[in-house]
Amino acid sequence: MSEENNEQEPASFVEDGRTDQAADFLRDVLHSMGMRCQVHIEEPGENDDISDICLQIEGPDAGRVIGKRGQTLAALQYVVYRFVNRGGQLKRHVLVDAEGYTARREDNLAAMAERLGQQAIADNKIITFEPMSPRDRRVVHLALAKFAGVTTQSQGEGSERRVQIIPVRR
Repeated sequence: MSEENNEQEPASFVEDGRTDQAADFLRDVLHSMGMRCQVHIEEPGENDDISDICLQIEGPDAGRVIGKRGQTLAALQYVVYRFVNRGGQLKRHVLVDAEGYTARREDNLAAMAERLGQQAIADNKIITFEPMSPRDRRVVHLALAKFAGVTTQSQGEGSERRVQIIPVRR
């Protein structure tokens, strides 16, 4: 018997049908909004949980679906999350993206966090971001988690919660 066969497979997630329900619901909402878009189900990314529901919106009106700074996209994600997680079932995280907007935004946010981390070190001053969504705050914290010379912390309550980049005193 080979060594590979001795290893046990991790417990796998069994799809409960809510991914298809979420995609159909989002299609209906977009159609009701008069948006010309398609909704595709995607596999969760490497930083996502296997049970996450990942939906991608594409089409001529995808830019309109994103909205100003992703606000419309965030609202759609919240509505789909509420639809999928009603009742007594185990909660599933929902990620809704349009034309790769979320990945581009996260990449830009991580790059900006690193630039501001360097600035915090150079100026030896705390840098405070504008209020952010929990997901955006997480991106900043992860981008700077292994960044030498700074630490991060969230400050504030609710929609006013923001990330601070704090230079480490030597």
